[in-house]
Amino acid sequence: MINGHVSHWWEQIGAPTPREPLHGDTQVDVAIVGAGYTGLWTAYYLKREQPDLRIAIIEQRHAGYGASGRNGGWLTNSITGGREQYVTTHGRDAAERFQAAMNATVDEVIAVAAAEGIDADLKKGGEFNVAYTPAQAQRLRGFVEAEAQWRHADVELLEAAAAREQINVEGTLAAAWHPHAARIQPAKLVSGLAAAVERRGVEIYEGTRALSLEPGRVVTDRGTVSAEFVVRATEGFTANLKGLHRAWLPMNSSLIATEPLPASVWEQIGWDRGQVLGDFAHVYMYAQRTADDRIAIGGRGVPYKYGSRTDLDGQTPQRTVDTLTEILHRFFPSTRGAAIEHAWSGVLGVPRDWAATVGLDRGTGLAWAGGYVGTGVTTTNLAGRTLTDLILGRDTELAGLPWVNHSVRKWEIEPLRWIATHGLYAAYGHADRAEAAGATKTSRIAALANKVAGRS
Repeated sequence: MINGHVSHWWEQIGAPTPREPLHGDTQVDVAIVGAGYTGLWTAYYLKREQPDLRIAIIEQRHAGYGASGRNGGWLTNSITGGREQYVTTHGRDAAERFQAAMNATVDEVIAVAAAEGIDADLKKGGEFNVAYTPAQAQRLRGFVEAEAQWRHADVELLEAAAAREQINVEGTLAAAWHPHAARIQPAKLVSGLAAAVERRGVEIYEGTRALSLEPGRVVTDRGTVSAEFVVRATEGFTANLKGLHRAWLPMNSSLIATEPLPASVWEQIGWDRGQVLGDFAHVYMYAQRTADDRIAIGGRGVPYKYGSRTDLDGQTPQRTVDTLTEILHRFFPSTRGAAIEHAWSGVLGVPRDWAATVGLDRGTGLAWAGGYVGTGVTTTNLAGRTLTDLILGRDTELAGLPWVNHSVRKWEIEPLRWIATHGLYAAYGHADRAEAAGATKTSRIAALANKVAGRS
């Protein structure tokens, strides 16, 4: 088994050819820090709308090195932290417009990939979530009932038999499905997007570490980039920047990938429509059937490293590999003989209120987007289009969505954030074990953890 090496996705297509680093000071119109999905989408749309803009992207390793090249490949319509939070602050109509924008963004990514000739193994089969304990089934049914009260939610309830016809998860009691999701190969998408922005004249400087972001400039270890607008697109690595150590917590997420499974196994499992698969456990899993017939399955593993330390090569603890393998076998007993060929990890950004944000301070020219808490494959595209409108000074529907210029307080100092994060996931794990043993109601501890995490 390969452990680390960034991700299975990069191993599959091969490490990218390194781009040149920054060679001394330079001046551009827009400087973007981070060559992941957020930074690349922002550059793409800015160049498409105003081709004469001079744009530079600063990247500490290589394009797609972070979460954009390591994620589970869920191009789905989730609003980070849930749309309900925006009803109080902006009204129900604004929250529903946000959901409609997320639905449309799934199709936008698919359309751009086709237009730019990016073969990212895209297959739109919707998002499929199962319940396999009575408590999970209760939560799932309540979720579907609540979603029916919202425009643009489009969630369907599938009873056990119908659910297992789609994906034969062992012990399924019920499932929820919606059509606004697709499977992708993350590294193929990010590498194709990087090539697309370069074709439009964007400079990507790799092997260049940003040290600080200031009004009018980015100070790096290889020179200073001066610009009218500076965009922070660093997601899980934001804590490494000067003055931003407590802005977003870097949360670890881990995945494993099986060997390609034979036709006999797929005949038992089904799962042939491109659905992405999740569940209604508290410590939830996420998975996809890859284009070459593997199962890639992920979960939180060891969620947080003390002092906001960030993952580098993707090395994953064996206990996390074992836990994900147990989930795989619990879902699909026919995979017990399959080899696990790769394990890897990455970091994602978590704001204190678990709500993503995009914005621009016109007085300083500093812009930002991120805090996706694992929902960034789609949200980054919406962020890139929104930042384009904000930077170009356009009063558009996207610029008026309720997450624009959302601000939140910083995370607590250590050891408080380590205690809180590990305590939260310990509570979730306790609740899942209790439910698996037959409990039908969420424990008070898990309910409190949901409230703290903004997931209630």
